[in-house]
Amino acid sequence: MRGFPSPSWLWLAPSAAWLPELVPQGRGLRLHRNPLAPGWAGDMRCALPLPLPSESVKAIVIEHPAAEELEPLLSECARVLMPGGRIWMTVLNRCSPYRAHWQWQGARPPSVTGCRTLLQRQGIRCRSLRHYGPLWTQTGTTPGTALPALRALCVLEAEKRTEAFIGPIKASRVSWRGPVAT
Repeated sequence: MRGFPSPSWLWLAPSAAWLPELVPQGRGLRLHRNPLAPGWAGDMRCALPLPLPSESVKAIVIEHPAAEELEPLLSECARVLMPGGRIWMTVLNRCSPYRAHWQWQGARPPSVTGCRTLLQRQGIRCRSLRHYGPLWTQTGTTPGTALPALRALCVLEAEKRTEAFIGPIKASRVSWRGPVAT
């Protein structure tokens, strides 16, 4: 891996069918859960920790992570994400009435608040939370009003922020000559 330039993005999907057909511009790495063995498959086969240098990826897309592996996965994503880099994570909304469509298939999505907490523990600040999917309207309310929090899918956008080192400040006197403002 040392002989190759680092990828500018990383796409982590639950299965090969979820990987995008059209590859975004630039260098990137598309991985999906390996159904035959623990770890990841796709453009390469690996397990956690990912064989990528620290702070080498600009953007990461995580589609529907499993709740039981979320903490080590986010820890590894925080390691490989550059300062100022972004993570987009899609999570099924456990509060949505649409959960009846997937809950019987054994899906156990993590909670959105749990994802936000784990991201913040890794030093990644959540920038936005958006809900997608059909609008769920309440019966007996004004037509056109809907509850966006009951949509089927949540997308978290987060950014890795680091503290900058500020060097020693030279102790000098500042003297103003003349008026500062007129």
